[in-house]
Amino acid sequence: MVDRRMERHAPPPPSASADPEVPRRVAVVGGGIAGLTAATGLVERGIDVELIEREHYLGGRVGAWPEQLPDGTPVTMSRGFHAFFRQYYNLRGLLRRTDPHLDRLVGVDDYPLIDAFGRRDTFEGLPQRPPWNAIAFALRSPTFDWRDLLRLNAKAALPLARVEVPGTYDLLDDVDAASFLASINFPPAARHLAFEVFSRSFFARPEDLSAAELAVMFHLYFLGSSEGLLFDVPNDTFEAALWGPLATYLTDAGARLSLGTSIAAIEPGGDRRYRLHESSGAYRDVDAVVLATDLRGLQKLVAWSPGLGTPDWRDRIAALRSAPPFLVHRLWLDQPVATDRPAFLGTGGWGALDNVSVLNRYEREARAWADRHGGAVVELHAYAAEMGSAADSDALAKELEGLLHKVYPETQTATVVGTLSQWRDDCPLFSPGSFRDRPTVQTPDPQLVLAGDGIRIDLPVALMERAATTGWHAANLLLSRFGRRGHDLCTVPTTARIRALRLLKPSRDKEYER
Repeated sequence: MVDRRMERHAPPPPSASADPEVPRRVAVVGGGIAGLTAATGLVERGIDVELIEREHYLGGRVGAWPEQLPDGTPVTMSRGFHAFFRQYYNLRGLLRRTDPHLDRLVGVDDYPLIDAFGRRDTFEGLPQRPPWNAIAFALRSPTFDWRDLLRLNAKAALPLARVEVPGTYDLLDDVDAASFLASINFPPAARHLAFEVFSRSFFARPEDLSAAELAVMFHLYFLGSSEGLLFDVPNDTFEAALWGPLATYLTDAGARLSLGTSIAAIEPGGDRRYRLHESSGAYRDVDAVVLATDLRGLQKLVAWSPGLGTPDWRDRIAALRSAPPFLVHRLWLDQPVATDRPAFLGTGGWGALDNVSVLNRYEREARAWADRHGGAVVELHAYAAEMGSAADSDALAKELEGLLHKVYPETQTATVVGTLSQWRDDCPLFSPGSFRDRPTVQTPDPQLVLAGDGIRIDLPVALMERAATTGWHAANLLLSRFGRRGHDLCTVPTTARIRALRLLKPSRDKEYER
């Protein structure tokens, strides 16, 4: 379905002073979702695009690459489960380039949340229309009852129900999510099971996450959208279902893809506006650049390119912070999990374990392996890990396996055929007070733009959808300067859906300070 309240945002108009017939060459540095989207937006308007990616695969943090199990079986590894929500309009628009009906995405029937006391929340069968979706979720939750509704601090909770972008950031960005939720009087168990699970999807503890970011997320997934609370997942590996087909689409359209290529520095000048220096010593000249790298890649590239931007802009790039590390631990088991286990399970209060995915429930490669061996492929996630080095990851992986045996007891008797782990710490941190200085897509140089899930754009988007949205916007800004038409962006409403709430003006509650 498509929400009838979906908002469409027109691109900036083509510059009247630019000749759209002049050939333009653009380098897109970074082949994740943001870079792939920007490259698509540009090449579809006739721009000569070079997509440059340091890894040997596309997709960035949603990429996939070949590995082997101990017995020599080839498998595909990734950085873990990703949920493709139905209100991710701009990401889904990108995927429709090669899959018009999104047949390579399959729906997840439910993604229950359980805590260590056995309490269980579920999203199956909820109304789709706000606010009844959130009310029904709360009232049928074992951690929340009607008496809790009466105890809520309505004044403190108003910014959660009356989100406005970017106004919510002005109001709440310097408050942490934990203090904000405490001020509303949510029951501790409900905060832990529902909100903490979502805050940790930003790879941060609630104490380290901006309350504004949490409120916008609540708006995006609950009160701002009637697309429903369930999501889709790719029916095969990310490479097979998503990025392999998109790579073919881009090259067929004339884009050039350079994988395994690292850009060491960018300097103004050369035969065109910029010269990009590769680590190998080679260089290439282009008219414009989209920097769509991860956070550390952006910081290094800007540090090594003293001719880019202004001192203030460079300082803001350097000040960006990464979220705590996380671990993805995947196990190939010689026995199946119980038939009623969901494809995805969120956990709260289970120590380091944040969720469990059963890949063979939906991914073709994992299902084929499980069918051949009568087993299962299970993935365990630990977000915002307390441990600080990759050397700690082995101990954390063992801890996760022990917790899996408690959550899914039938796995205790299974033999582990093979394991693969990913320990990473390269996700952006949306800490309290960081929104004001977060870099935007536009930079001090009109021919240099940024894109990525850590880049600011004043629309209600998050995670993969923020990456795609900034990618389209980056392409649109350059297309406008080249005198060419851009692409519409689509989002959930930028303010509250309920008219009565739009008439209220939220104010800062003194309880937030506690």
